[in-house]
Amino acid sequence: MTQFIATWLVTTLSLLIITRLPLGITIKDTSTAFVAALVLGLLNALLGPILRFLAFPITLLTLALFAIIINAFLLWLASRLVDGFRVDGALSAILGALVLGILNAIIFWVLPI
Repeated sequence: MTQFIATWLVTTLSLLIITRLPLGITIKDTSTAFVAALVLGLLNALLGPILRFLAFPITLLTLALFAIIINAFLLWLASRLVDGFRVDGALSAILGALVLGILNAIIFWVLPI
């Protein structure tokens, strides 16, 4: 349970940082960021493994670059489900997914969670 809460908080912080960058991703307020991080986590837990399994051949051929496309799709889908969270287009979703993954990795590396 502690790991879930830590991941949720780190993802929320990363989403808030991403909205400050010129990537085409906007979040209305902090409470929307918490909801968006929760929805994104649930999508990654429920839909992510199915998509990764189905896309395994493509992911293998592209040397795992297609995983970024899957994460971008899940980010875009989360933005469609949460009011006040907007991803402007495909390029914004791809860059946002890439930066979100990098920020999460850095935050987890810096903080002993």
